[in-house]
This record gives sequence, C-alpha cells and structure tokens, in this order.
Amino acid sequence: MNNLFVRELDIDWEEIPSSSYLHGIAALARLGTLVFERPVTVFAGDNGTGKSTLLEAIAVTSGFNAEGGTRNYRFSTYDDVSELVRAVRLVRGFRRIKLGSFLRAESFFNVASAAMYEYNDDGMMEDWHAESHGESFLSFLTKYRQPGLFLMDEPEAALSPRRQLVLARYVAQMAAEGSQFIIATHAPILLAIPGAQVLSFDGGVVHECPYDETDAFKVMHAFFDDPEDVLARGYL
Repeated sequence: MNNLFVRELDIDWEEIPSSSYLHGIAALARLGTLVFERPVTVFAGDNGTGKSTLLEAIAVTSGFNAEGGTRNYRFSTYDDVSELVRAVRLVRGFRRIKLGSFLRAESFFNVASAAMYEYNDDGMMEDWHAESHGESFLSFLTKYRQPGLFLMDEPEAALSPRRQLVLARYVAQMAAEGSQFIIATHAPILLAIPGAQVLSFDGGVVHECPYDETDAFKVMHAFFDDPEDVLARGYL
C-alpha cells in the first residue's frame, strides 16, 4: 500500500494559457501524471528545467506558503507564483498532513524574519537570524522529529558538504519513520540519499535516473578526476 502523503500529481494543461512560458519548459510541458513511489523523491536537472517550478506548485497545492515556512505561514513579499499552481491536482494518501515545511532557499531570509515576529506557531521556531546562514538552514530543515511532508528547494544552497551529509542522514532516518520528502537539488550528496526516487528533468522529459547518471554527478565526478582540464575547457 502506498502510504505517502502525496501519492500522485496530475497536470491539466487546459488550465494554463497557451501564451504561458510554462509551455516552453520541455520537461514540464510533456508531463501529465507523476507518481510518487518512495518516501524520498529528488528532482535533478540543470537550471531552467522546471524543478523548482513544479516543487512550488506541489507546495502551494499542499497548503504551504509560496515563500516557505509551515502550513500556518501566510505572508508574501512578492507575488510570483507560477500559473502551474492552478493546473496541478494532487492525489493524497490516507494520512492527513499534520506536520511539514517548505524550504525555498531564495526566500529563507523572509521566513526567518516571519518566524521571529509573527509565526512562532508551533513553539519550535528559533531566532534564525542569530545563527549563520548555513546553521539556520540546517536548524529549519532538521527540527522535526515526527512524520510529516517536507519540501525542499535547493537546500544545499547554504550548506557545506559536511552539513549536506547531516541533512542526507536526517532525511533517510525521517523517511524510514514515515515522513515524505520531495527535494529539488543540484547536490550529488543529496541525490545519493539511500532509497530515493531520483527524477531527472534533463533531456526534455521527466524520467527516473540513477543518481550516478545525473548530470550533476557526472560534472562533479569529472571535475574531481581532473579539475584543471575541466576548468580549462569550461564545459563537459
């Protein structure tokens, strides 16, 4: 039995105007239905392939604030939610979402400010401005100990490789205890979370891909193998 909080995603493209830029994002434009098969799903792919756009739509449709936070956060510093939100339909599991969070790397400063002044809603919020950027990221991402739905958009943005390892271990442990994670990332460490369903957005279509065949892994592997050559060429 699929006991995930979010079991499936369907996109009704008739809800999106033909003039929308979304039709120009190949991997999204060809996506109709996406089935979540494991507790951890990781979106991989180059910039502009639609990972964050799809994750945002999942977050908003799941009841999270578009800029991040828990499902109790309701603030907006800039209204820029994509039209994809109106077209996404989620097939939910039998478990009700009681806990969860959405981290959006680009707007975490706003979430940290909201937590200080307005949304200390679960008694677990900290003064994240009092910590370093990476420490506050990790505190926000790993503060829960009960099962929930957790969405993360480029969580590696402020994390050192060591802290990425801490996060990867936390995700694996929480997933084993009943949580569901959907993560958009460029970090090979996070792509390698044990048991994760890795979905690549490269090549113009969303498809399952072993983490060591993702472009992010290949680039970093080539770089560490011969950094001078890769830097000299500037591409692979």
